[in-house]
Parts: sequence; C-alpha cells; structure tokens
Amino acid sequence: MKSRSTLATWLDGLDGCLLARVLETRRDAASPPEPRSVGELADRLQRPGSVALALPQLALPHLQVAEALAALGAPTSRDALAGLLEAADGEAARELDAALEALADHALVWPDGAGKLRMAGALRQAWDAPLGLDAPLEELLTGTTSDELRGMLAALGVSVKPPGSKAQRLAALVEHHSDPERILSAVAKAPAATRKLLEGRAGAGPARPARFIMFGSPGPDLEPGARWALERGLLVQDRHRFGPARMPAEVALALRGPGWHAPFQAVPPSVGLAPVTPREVDREASAVASTFAAGAASVLSACSATAPARLKSGGIGARELARIGKAAQADDTVVRLTLETAYAAGLLARDCDRVAPTEAYDAWAAQEPPEQFAALLQAWWNLPLTPTQARDEDNKALPALGGAPPCNGCVQARHGLLASAARLPTGQGVRVASDLGPLVAWHRPLADSSSDGTPFATVIQEAELLGVLARGALSAFGIHLWTGDAERLGIECRRLLPSAAATARIGADLTAVVTGTPSARLASLLDSVADRETNGTASVWRFSPGSVRRALDAGRTPEDITADLAAVAAGPLPQPLSYLITDTARSHGRVRIAPAACVLHGDEPALLAELAAHRKLAKLGLRQLAPTVLISRSPLDATLAALRAEGYAPVAETNEGTVRIEKTRPRRATAAVPAPRGSRARGGGRTAAPSMANGSAAFDPSALATRLLAAPATAPEPAPFEGGVPFATDTEEIVAGWAKRLPYTDVRQLAHAIDTGQAITVEYVAASGNRTVRTLSRLELDPPYLEAWCHLREDERVFTLSRIHGVMPT
Repeated sequence: MKSRSTLATWLDGLDGCLLARVLETRRDAASPPEPRSVGELADRLQRPGSVALALPQLALPHLQVAEALAALGAPTSRDALAGLLEAADGEAARELDAALEALADHALVWPDGAGKLRMAGALRQAWDAPLGLDAPLEELLTGTTSDELRGMLAALGVSVKPPGSKAQRLAALVEHHSDPERILSAVAKAPAATRKLLEGRAGAGPARPARFIMFGSPGPDLEPGARWALERGLLVQDRHRFGPARMPAEVALALRGPGWHAPFQAVPPSVGLAPVTPREVDREASAVASTFAAGAASVLSACSATAPARLKSGGIGARELARIGKAAQADDTVVRLTLETAYAAGLLARDCDRVAPTEAYDAWAAQEPPEQFAALLQAWWNLPLTPTQARDEDNKALPALGGAPPCNGCVQARHGLLASAARLPTGQGVRVASDLGPLVAWHRPLADSSSDGTPFATVIQEAELLGVLARGALSAFGIHLWTGDAERLGIECRRLLPSAAATARIGADLTAVVTGTPSARLASLLDSVADRETNGTASVWRFSPGSVRRALDAGRTPEDITADLAAVAAGPLPQPLSYLITDTARSHGRVRIAPAACVLHGDEPALLAELAAHRKLAKLGLRQLAPTVLISRSPLDATLAALRAEGYAPVAETNEGTVRIEKTRPRRATAAVPAPRGSRARGGGRTAAPSMANGSAAFDPSALATRLLAAPATAPEPAPFEGGVPFATDTEEIVAGWAKRLPYTDVRQLAHAIDTGQAITVEYVAASGNRTVRTLSRLELDPPYLEAWCHLREDERVFTLSRIHGVMPT
C-alpha cells in the first residue's frame, strides 16, 4: 500500500535516535520475534490493533491535530493544517510543531518528503466523521464515470482543454473544490432552497438521513434544491442510491466560512496550586503507604487462613469481601485493591471454587514491608482495570477478581494522572486532589475516567491510598513509577517505609500492641495464640482462654507459648497472661475423645459423670460404661465441638491413642493459568529460543534501531515452493500454509508464540461470522487447528487457523 511504503521510507530515513523513540513509544511493534526490516516494522505499526493501543497514550492537542488531518484527508500540507487549526504563527505554531513531533514519535503522522503530511490508515478510521465532516471529494467520487464528471464541470462552468481523461476531469473538479472562494461563488448563484439546504448540511455533519439521486428524475422524497447541488458535486450520491447524499469535506469547510477553525487546545487547563515541601510530601506518603502495607498484609493473611470462595458467576462477592474486611479490620477499598494487585502479582490464584494464596505469597509474606509494598505498587501501576471500582454503570455491585476484560484506558488513566502531577511546578501541589481530574482528561482524553461525577476520582483516590499522591503532589513513589525506575522505587520504599516490628507491648489487660507493621513471624505467633482486634499504624491482639486453647490444640505446650511470647515481648510477660496460659493448660486435655463414634475417657470419674448428666449435651447420646469411660452416638468432631461450646477443653485422639494435633496446612493455589504443556508443534515445528525483547533482559530500542537501519529496507517474504527465501522455522511454514489470511509478519508472531509458549492475541472469525478478539496461551499446533487456553472463556478451545484474521502481541 502507498501509505505503508511512505512510512517505511520515512522510517528508513530516520537516524538511530529518532527510530529508537518510535520503538520506545510503540513497543508492541517490536515484540518478539523482532522485525527484520523497517518495512516489516512499518507493517506492524499500521495494524489497526497497534494504532488502537497508541491512541490512548496521546494528549488532547495530539488527538485534535490528528482529527484535523483526518478531516482534511492526508496527504495534505502543513500550511493547510495550520490554517484549519488557526496555528499559522506565534506560540500556536510552535505548539502545532510539538504535536506533530509527538505524533511522529508514535509513527502515526509523518512527512512524505514532498511537503505533505501522511497518516496511518487505521488512524483515519478512528473518526467516523472527523470535525463533523464527511470524506474529501476525491474519495466520494471514486465510482463516478467520466461523463458524470464532465457534466459537473460543465454545470460549474469549468472547462478542461483538451477534453482529457477521467483522471484529468477528476483533478480539475478537485482543484475547483479546493478553493473556498470558488465554492462560495457557486453557492451564491444557487436557488434559495439549495443555499438553505447546503448551509444546514455544512454544520449538521454527515449523519443526517436523506435520499437523493445524482442524475435522472428526482425521487419522490428528494429535498428541495438537492438536484442543483448534486449536478455540481456540492453533494454526492452513491451510484446505487444507497444511503443519504454526502457533502464533501471541502464544501462543508468552505460553507462554514474563514472564521471557523478546528479546536486546538494546546495548553492544559489551570488548577489551583498551594506550596508544599518535599519533606511534607515524604511524611504523608510514608504514613499512608505504611498503613496500606499493614492492611494489605492483614487482608492476605486472612485469605491464607480461609481461602475466599468464588461466586458461580466468577469473582469474590460482597459477602466474602465483608468477611475478609472484618477479619483484617480493613475497609472495602483496601480489600479490593489488595486482592486485585496481589492477584496481578501472582500472590493469589484461582483454585477450583476458591481464590487461594500461591507459594509466591509465602515468599512475599517473609519479606519486609518495603519489599511487600513495592511489589503491590508495581502491580497496580500496570493493572488493566480499576481495582476499587465497586459498581458498574447500572449501579450493580461488582465482584472482586471478576475477570473483567483488559482495559487499556484504565492503565492510561493511571499514566495520565502521574503525567499531570509530574508537570506541576516544583514545590507546588494542587489544593484539592480532585482538581487533577481535568488535567488527566487533557493528558489522556481517551482514558477511562471510571466515575459518573468528578472525572478520574477513583484513580485519584487509589493513588492517594498508596501514597503515590501526597499533599496534592507526586511523591517519590510516583516519580519512580512514572520514570519506570524499579531500582530507585525499591530504594524509596525502603527509605519511607519502616521495617517490620519484631516486638510487641504485652499488657496486663491481656492485649498485645504492635506499632507499625508486624513481621511475618510476629504476626503468625500472635495470630496463633490471640485474636486480632485492630489494624493500622498500630495493631492490637487480645488473649483469651479460647485463643490460648487454640494454640494448645495445635500442639503447642504451655512452656513453648510462654517462651515464644517472652522472646517477642518488649518487657516481662504480665502476670495475668502467665496465669491465663497456666489455667487454660491445666484444664486442657482433662477429657479425651477417642474415635469410635465415639468414646470419651479421662482420669476423673466425677468429671465424666458430670458430662453424662449435662442436659445440654443430651443430644450427643452420652452413656457411661465405666467411671472413666463414656460413649457417644455422635461423631468425634461433633462431640468435640459440643463440649467446647459448653466451656470444656477436650482434646481428640488418633486411632493410635495419641493426641491429635489440630493444625491445618494453609491452602495454596497453583498459577492462575496452567503452565504450557510444551512449545513443540505437533506438525514438526522447531522450538525457537526466547527473544530478549520480552524476556528477562531489558528491551533496548537503540540496539534494535541500529539493527533495523543496517538491514535491507524490506525483507523478502518466504516462497519456498517457488524457490524464494525459506521459512525460518517449520512452524512458520505450517501456519502460513493454513492461515491464508495472515500476512507474513503475523505468521511470524503466531509461530513464535507457539514455539516459545508465549501468550498471543488474535482476531478470530467464528463460523457464525462473529468477529472476536481472544487472548490465547498454552498454544499447541494441530493443523488445521490450534488448541489453546482461551482467556476469554477460561477454558481449553480449538481454533481453526484459516479463521484467524489478525495477530497482536499480548
């Protein structure tokens, strides 16, 4: 295609630095396998899916310039664009140049070397009617015959000498309509009904329904004055009389007059600012981040103790969220934010009908709070949804971890917020955080605002909750998230978040108070022997006979409990706690329950007689066989629970007669999606080495730019059966043989995903004709089919290769 060849030519003429900027802003185009030439890179850059990923990254003036260019119809001159935007000179002209440079960095608009501006075809399709204008005249007249063009020229009084060909007549008509003065002159001669019709259509846009014909007898519903306009190309009707007559963009612009200009808001909106020092920002960021880190640890600890149940429709419902919040002493916002970020970080995963911690959680729980917080913060930064959004557009409650489709606009809302805050003057913050909403809308107008009221209120609240925003300014956390410096982010987390507390103040009122975030060991110990009451900057546990008995039931001895608590206590253990442990241990195990369905025995006949006569235990069906032996008609666990409910402290025995230790292993889930079954294709595909661009090594756009500029401008596509360049892998050859609709660059990426076990996104057309976008992993080639795990359906699916019409990296 012509636009693709001009893009490849322009890319090939860039220096390494400028090409690296394009690769940096459009990383999806450089995903594995990396492009082998600037021609292949140009093909990837002009994919509709790739352009759709780039659009949400653009600021408002960039989109306004692109829309104006789409309305003019590329190729067009910069002067024409500047005139439409009223940016021919001064500061506006400089802002226009800056916007064009930003669009060029995204390879969406570029100069063609002939003084014209070109744009990606998929970008033009982003607007049905840019600026409320229809297509240019040349596009609307594509199917017009040479005689019809001659008739239009004659009606306008334009002569072409010599009579010329259809192309010459079309060029002459386009030239005539390119001059607003000529159009206005022609309209001035029109009948009054025609002038009224044209002036109304010029401002109303192309969507107004109407039915016109171009030649012949007027239809029964032809509007007054339409014939005159149709005969002169001021309105154009489809040859098959399908749909309304359309007004060329040149005609609409001329009728709008020289005083009309396209919107161009080059300067962001102003906000109220207040002075703030870095120390004040650090202090607030430290406080809120520490509070969130402690709350997140408590939420995940509650999930570890009892894995949350999933709804049949998917996700964690309101009842489970409330249970977790009560156990962790955290509100719904903190619970949702923790669950979503932990799931994205791999700390939680679906496990049948529950969501359980993974083994990665155990490693995370053993870390210090700064490392724990950094992991969740980085997960939030690229989370493709709004985690704290609790209700949908219809005000219905949304479950957490509900499997919402990926939302690039949600990611861009976060990026736009940090971009807005990063551009505030040094030493200044907004007076009210919600004032950043209009700034975010300017920096990322296509982002998801997730709010019916104040724009971007939800993402602003999340940023404040995490300490990314503090006192209306960007904190150290936010600065390094925005720059993508993970190492510096970790350093700032260690600087601003205190290490975990390893000691507790244990009081005579049978409470243990931990200031700050308790260490994993301390929290585990206190959770095992006491009940947590509050969380936050200080966490409180309370000891009780039931909590101490729980530790004894788990196999702990009174001496172990006392020693462990003494080791973490800030001072000597208070006497009431020692008495509580001793008294609870003295009554613990005085009655033993043996399985039989079941047998109770003990060393105290009076106690056994008391149990047999206890009226509230009558439902157990206790019967005394001997002074120290009872039998029960109820199972062991039911008997055990009933005695404990009445204040007794029995212990259960195993079949061997030893005390049963009531210590359960926390439930752990595997990865959310099963690991790939293998990367070798059934059809004989070879396994390719993982690419460095998307693996553990960092992506280096400068190095890739150097390789592309050194390669031939276009790489020949394989044609092995015609003696051309062979395919790089057997998998490529198999995919190309069956997926006939895929260009070779898409074939390469799909084959690479199969060979390396990576996920891929495809555009798939089902047998019904429905077109869907699916993210697939666990790919296995079985020509003419592709077996894969479908993330949309959360199940194994089989796809026909010939129905895959497009490929995009995930």
